[in-house]
Amino acid sequence: MKCALDTSKTLALISHIHSCAEEYLCTELKKKGLPELSTSHGFILYNLSVFEKLTMGEIATKINRDKSTATVLVKKLINLNLVETKSCTKDSRVKYVSLSEKGKQFTDATAEISANLLKKCYKGFSSKDAENLTSYLLCVANNFDSE
Repeated sequence: MKCALDTSKTLALISHIHSCAEEYLCTELKKKGLPELSTSHGFILYNLSVFEKLTMGEIATKINRDKSTATVLVKKLINLNLVETKSCTKDSRVKYVSLSEKGKQFTDATAEISANLLKKCYKGFSSKDAENLTSYLLCVANNFDSE
């Protein structure tokens, strides 16, 4: 006999998962020598390791934060000498953010943390189950984004 799921607790469950993932990421960042960083900082470093250079707007989109929040996060990374900025040659209003030499030292660490988080998330899932979960969560996100 299947147990009925209480769908009224879906958002609470999503919030719980988010908190657990954030706690896991903070712990792992500390283990890798990045104790002063939040998960958003780690995600910025990870994205810069994948895309090499990004504008502030691109960073904001990738970490799902507004531009002003992304700017504050990047400033902390600049102060820690993990990233650097360079003005666009065609439009000086546009600044590109990239990893500094010090920041590049953590590329493997952020990639490993990201991969381990995904393994933890999808442990026991078939690839189809993982695809379905992502599809359902995208639908939920789109319901909020469409308003």
